[in-house]
Amino acid sequence: MYKDKIISVVVPAYNEEKLIEETIQSVPDFVDKIVVINDASKDKTRDKVEQVLKNNSKVILINHKINQGVGGSISSGYKWSRDNEIDIAVIMAGDAQMDPSNMPALLNAVIDDGADFAKGNRLLSSQVRKTMPKKRYHISQFLSLLTKIASGYWRVIDPQCGYTAINKKALHSIDWDKMYKRYGQPNDLLIRLNVEEMKVKDVPIKPVYNVGEKSGINMPKLFFTLSWVLFSGFLWRLKEKYVVRDFHPLVFFYGLGGFFIVATVALGIRVIYMWIALGIVPPTTALATFFSFMSASLFILFAMWFDMSSNSELKVK
Repeated sequence: MYKDKIISVVVPAYNEEKLIEETIQSVPDFVDKIVVINDASKDKTRDKVEQVLKNNSKVILINHKINQGVGGSISSGYKWSRDNEIDIAVIMAGDAQMDPSNMPALLNAVIDDGADFAKGNRLLSSQVRKTMPKKRYHISQFLSLLTKIASGYWRVIDPQCGYTAINKKALHSIDWDKMYKRYGQPNDLLIRLNVEEMKVKDVPIKPVYNVGEKSGINMPKLFFTLSWVLFSGFLWRLKEKYVVRDFHPLVFFYGLGGFFIVATVALGIRVIYMWIALGIVPPTTALATFFSFMSASLFILFAMWFDMSSNSELKVK
C-alpha cells in the first residue's frame, strides 16, 4: 500500500520478452498488484511472465486471445482494477521506458493534490530534446495542441505519455469497453475524462529511451489516425457535455465557425479558379472570402475561450 491506498500497476505487453521481467522487477515494493496484460504476443512474453509469477504473488496475468492494441490492454487492466476495488491504478509499459522513481509523484498528485487522473509530462524535462527522437518530439508537440482543443484540458501537455495514475472514482466512471483501443488511447481517455468532469494534473517525469526497446509506433501514421480520433472525439464531447448533459452556447460558436470555414474553402476555390481560368480576381467573391475567413476565426476563438473558461477548474495545479 501507499499512504493507505491499494495500488495496482497495469503493464500492457506485446512481444516484450526481452524487457518484461525487468519491468516487473522494477515495480516498487509498495505496489499491491501487478496486472500484466499479454496482448496475444507472438514471442515468449507469456512464458516469461508465468515464470515470474511463480515466485511473485503480486503478479496477475491476463492473456488476450486476439491482439487488441495497447488501449485494449489498458482497458483490460483498468477493468480488473475496477472490479477488484483498487484505489489507484498506474500504467507502466512493458518495455521498461517508465522510470519507477517517478511513480510516487504520480500517486501524490492523486492522493494529496486531489487529481482524479495524473499523467506524466516528458516535455517539461530539460533533457527531452536530447533523449526523445526528434520526429516523435515534434509530432508530440503538435498532437498536444490538437488534444487541448479536442479534450478541453487546455493546460495539459504531452498527452501521448502513457505513464499515468487514475483513482477509483474515475475507474468507475468511464466505460472502458468504448475507449479507443490503439495508440490514441491516452488522447481518447482525456476526452472521456473531461465529459465526466474529472480533475487532471500534469506531473514532470524524465523520459527513458534506448534501454533495448523496439518501438512499434509509426509516428506519421499515428498522426493521421489520431487526427481523426481527436476530431470525432471533439464532436462527441461537444454533444455529450454541452448539449446532452448540460447546455452551453459555445456549441453555436463552434457550429458557426465550422460553417464559415466551409464557406471560406468554397469561396477560396472559386477565387482561385477564376484567377487561373480567366485571369481575373472577382472583387465581390474575394471580399466575401475574406469576410468568411475572419468570421470563422472569431467564432472559433470565442468558442475556445468559452471552453477554456468552462474547464478551468478541472486542471489541478
